[in-house]
Amino acid sequence: MSWLILIVAGLFEVGFTACLGKSRETSGMESNLWLAGFGICLVISMLLLMHATKSLPLGTAYAVWTGIGAVGTVIMGIWIFKEPAEFWRLFFLVTLIASIVGLKYVSSNS
Repeated sequence: MSWLILIVAGLFEVGFTACLGKSRETSGMESNLWLAGFGICLVISMLLLMHATKSLPLGTAYAVWTGIGAVGTVIMGIWIFKEPAEFWRLFFLVTLIASIVGLKYVSSNS
């Protein structure tokens, strides 16, 4: 269950970075609404991370959480913000995913 909570926390991390990106593209009230979404996602993400670290090793949980956020944010940047999807960027994204899976695997078996 802690791994599922950690994954959801990582998804909320992607949510707060997406809201931050959208707030940069807008102005006025719309920008403020995106910033409110940023704050809400940030708080939820941190609370879920805190809950997950009660039963998962802190270093592993933090690395997986930031990894999910990084991978999700890069994918969102490519998909929503039209950032480049160049070979080396995708190559290192795949290595990051492999590292996240590896951390989960070695943490589950120790």
